[in-house]
Amino acid sequence: MKQLPHPHPAAVPDAAELRHALLRNRQAMLAQLYRRAYPVVRQYVLSHGGSATDAKDVFQDALVVFYEKAVAGTLHLTASASTYLVAVSRNLWRRELARRRGEPLTHLADEHGELPDAAAPADEQPALAVREYVERLGERCKSILLAFYYFRQPLEQIAAAHQYGSVRSATVQKFKCLERLRQSVRQAVAHALTA
Repeated sequence: MKQLPHPHPAAVPDAAELRHALLRNRQAMLAQLYRRAYPVVRQYVLSHGGSATDAKDVFQDALVVFYEKAVAGTLHLTASASTYLVAVSRNLWRRELARRRGEPLTHLADEHGELPDAAAPADEQPALAVREYVERLGERCKSILLAFYYFRQPLEQIAAAHQYGSVRSATVQKFKCLERLRQSVRQAVAHALTA
């Protein structure tokens, strides 16, 4: 398996090289990142009031952010990829804790300059377009994504409402639905660019 591209432990890997490695062998690269960063994230979440399941969920979300930015060519690393993942995971966990306590949510970009401000108010037209794609996913996916992202329901509540055997099952389904949504949007953008 190819090692993450950085010749010296203190050196920052080249984002273009990392992108190329991810595109060439995504599974191996993500597995390597998981081995390097997940134990640190797990320890952090456990020591800050979370469970092992919470740690997996947070790390998975951080990995998705990382992967999408790397593949899109918008990732700008000032540290190693695993350090970036740990930082994103910590910020996501802090945000989740604030959500659970009912505190107002802060933008992730406020806490980590390299994260996109996904919660920033957007033009009404793109919001309507995304809603159309969500509608096309089917009732189950639509319900899960709206419950989690719009109504901010905890995964435990979503798992119970959809009769999943565990929170992990709900998390996996949420991820699959999100991937279907992303794929639909990517296909529409690609189609629009070629039309």
